[in-house]
Amino acid sequence: MPATRIPKTDPRTGLSPWRACVAPMLDWTDRHCRYFHRLLTPHSRLYTEMITTGALVYGQLHRFLEYNPSEHAVALQLGGSEPADLAHCVKLAAQFGYDEVNLNCGCPSERVQRGAFGACLMNEASLVADCVRAMLDASGGDPSMPITVKHRIGIDQSESYDFVRDFVGTVAEAGCEVFIVHARNAWLKGLSPKENREIPPLRYEVVHQLKRDFPELVIVLNGGLADNAACVAQLQPGAMLDGVALDGVMVGRAAYHTPWMMAEWDDCLFGQGKRADGLTREAVETEMVAYAQREIERTAGWAHGEVRWPQVMRHVLGLYNGLPGARRWRQVWSDHTLKNHIPAEVMVLAHARPPRREAPPSV
Repeated sequence: MPATRIPKTDPRTGLSPWRACVAPMLDWTDRHCRYFHRLLTPHSRLYTEMITTGALVYGQLHRFLEYNPSEHAVALQLGGSEPADLAHCVKLAAQFGYDEVNLNCGCPSERVQRGAFGACLMNEASLVADCVRAMLDASGGDPSMPITVKHRIGIDQSESYDFVRDFVGTVAEAGCEVFIVHARNAWLKGLSPKENREIPPLRYEVVHQLKRDFPELVIVLNGGLADNAACVAQLQPGAMLDGVALDGVMVGRAAYHTPWMMAEWDDCLFGQGKRADGLTREAVETEMVAYAQREIERTAGWAHGEVRWPQVMRHVLGLYNGLPGARRWRQVWSDHTLKNHIPAEVMVLAHARPPRREAPPSV
C-alpha cells in the first residue's frame, strides 16, 4: 500500500480531521447551508452536495464551486467515472482552494446509475482505482487536498464482507487513504434513494471490521446516526471490536433537520468543552439574516445566481426544533408572500407574538 501522505490529526483538536463530518446532501448542502452549519460547528468537516463532472466541465464554475472562506475545512464531492474528467475537476477544486475531493461511490439512484457512477461503481473496483490514480496525479499528491471515497458496504442483498473488504483494498492500493462508509447496502433496483436510506439494514460492525483490517486507513462511519449519543457511542475505542476505534462519524439528515445538535460537537465529539462564545440560537439566526442581506446585495443584478432570502433561510428552519413557538417561527420563515421583504423584517415578524384570539361573547 502507498506510503501515508495525509495528516492524520488536526492540530486544532489533536484528533482526526474527519472526527465529525456533515454529509453531502443533494439539494441541501449548498454554500448557504454550509455557512449556517459552520456557525454551529467550527471544527467539523463540511461537504458540498454531489456535483457531476459534466456540470463542471460544461457548466458555470462559480455557480457550483463558489463558497465562503469561513466554510473551511470544506470538501468537494464529485459524481463521475471518467478518470480524465475527474482529473480535470480536481484541478478546478485546487484552483478554488478546496480541502478535499471526495468521489461518490454510494448514491444508488437510477438517474446516477444511468450516468455510470455512484454506488454501481462498487462493482468496478479497478475502475474506481483508476479514477483515484488520475485524481491523485491531477492534485500532485498534495496532502492538503486528499482524494477520498464515500461508498456503501455492499450492493443489492449480498452481505459478503469480502466484497467491501476487497473494494477498499483495491482502491487503497491506488493511493486513497480515507474511506467514508455508509453502513448499509445499496439496492440498485426496486428502492428509491429515500428507501435506500431506510430499508437495507444498518451493519455498523462491518465498518469497524474494515478499520480492524485496514488500521492505517482513515475509516469514517456514516448512516443512521440520529443524535449525538449515537455518534459518541460509535467513536468509543472498542465500541464493537476490541482494540478498534473509528476515525470519525458523518451525520446527514439528523444534522440538517436538528442543526442545534452540531452546536454540541465541540464538547461531546471534540473534547473542547462548552463553547466559550456562549452561542445562542438567536445569535445564529441574526447572523444568518445579516448573511442573507449581504448575499442579496452582492448578487443584485446578476443574470444567473441572484440570491433571494428564501434560498438562504430554508436551511435554517430546524434551528428551534423542539422549542415552544418553533412551529409558528417556521411558518413565518416559510411564507413566500414575504419574499419581497428584507430578511430583518421577516425576523421581526417571526418573533412577534401572534395576535390574541378574542374569546367568543358569552350568551
